[in-house]
Amino acid sequence: MSQLPKWLANPLLCLLLVAGLSACHRTPDESRVRLGIEKAEHAAEQANASALGDVLSDDFNGNHDEMERRRLLDLLRAASFRGETIHALTGPIEVEPHGDRYVARFTVTLTSGGRMLPSNIGVYQVETGWRKDGREWRCYSATWTSGG
Repeated sequence: MSQLPKWLANPLLCLLLVAGLSACHRTPDESRVRLGIEKAEHAAEQANASALGDVLSDDFNGNHDEMERRRLLDLLRAASFRGETIHALTGPIEVEPHGDRYVARFTVTLTSGGRMLPSNIGVYQVETGWRKDGREWRCYSATWTSGG
């Protein structure tokens, strides 16, 4: 049987190594919110309602009751069924903590290759609210205004 390397014989060094590896393995909450925004953007572009649903909370509220979760997902399903293409380009994302939640602000430019969303294309200012649901961060609210 071979001997352990000398550095592994030092318990303090081993403890620091394990702590360092586990810290690298845990993604900061702010990064997880940013990843959620990227997932939502990708889901919209793919017209994938299921993937977008994974990012939204069950009680998602868009534009102060204008667009609830089911209606938003149905819109995406209809776009997929009709073969519509949606292009979303997200601008710089600002994420800030608010207690146990996060608020993310960004711009998004929407374009469409179909007929379903032509009145909705353009640049929007977006503010989203995020909270932890189990181990995942989910968007529970979003407001958007036309920015151009």
